Amino acid sequence: MLTGMQIAVIGGDARQLEIIRKLTELDAKLSLIGFEQLDHGFPGAVKEKIDEVDFTNIDAFILPVAGTNLEGHVETIFSNEKVLLTEEVLSKTPDHCTIYSGISNPYLNGITEKVNRKIVKLFERDDVAIYNSIPTVEGTIMMAIQHTDFTIHGSNIVVLGLGRCGMSVARTFHLLGGKVKVGARKSEHMARITEMALTPFHLNDLKKEVNNTDILINTIPYPIVSADVISKMPAHTLIIDIASKPGGTDFRYAEKRGIKALLAPSLPGIVAPKTAGQILADVLAQLFQDDYAMRKENTK
Repeated sequence: MLTGMQIAVIGGDARQLEIIRKLTELDAKLSLIGFEQLDHGFPGAVKEKIDEVDFTNIDAFILPVAGTNLEGHVETIFSNEKVLLTEEVLSKTPDHCTIYSGISNPYLNGITEKVNRKIVKLFERDDVAIYNSIPTVEGTIMMAIQHTDFTIHGSNIVVLGLGRCGMSVARTFHLLGGKVKVGARKSEHMARITEMALTPFHLNDLKKEVNNTDILINTIPYPIVSADVISKMPAHTLIIDIASKPGGTDFRYAEKRGIKALLAPSLPGIVAPKTAGQILADVLAQLFQDDYAMRKENTK
């Protein structure tokens, strides 16, 4: 239980509702900032504006998956008001206050460092990333079906990257009957691709490997699907880029060539927000319980 713990939930989308539900069930007290248009109420949760919250009692902040933008604004689906997270706000919190976000950026890193507050980037955790790969794969399949006039079964599929999402994507498209090749750099990834009964190739050879591609799925968050690569693809190729923004594809050149290229980050929150929210809620609940128990032990 989290009885007595004070948590500020700032902005976010439908995933945050599952987090709020879970934490209120554990008896935490929540300040909901950027939720005034939310019709649903949660016992133990109070809707407040950021300038109304007593931050001296806040034990933790929960930000949306994207954290803030580079100016400090927080995305708020359930509010029309601008919510700005500042160094001044964080400086009012207790020393033990921790900020939880999906990812971070230079602005968020900067203000947390200046006030010496810990930030936990949930999407860097293996458990969150692996669980999230499940709705990510389902969303990728949905997009492949919606934007092609041929079946996945029998198609030539290229997956770039064998990280936590790349592995799940490659395995699932293989099980659906796709002829899957996976591009990677590390020798251990090459070995794992072979063990999965897929076809490995080194990313240095990408231009030579895409000449008969039906669907290319990129998971690598830096420019890799360049104009040179796209120029070697058949005109009917579908590119699905699920790497974090801005993706790794030259979308301008793809459009010029008439190749459909889709940037699709944050698929879990789009195709399965309830499941994606439950994943984050379960992980956060465990982290809070561990931290709360440790702080109580230290005060004895």
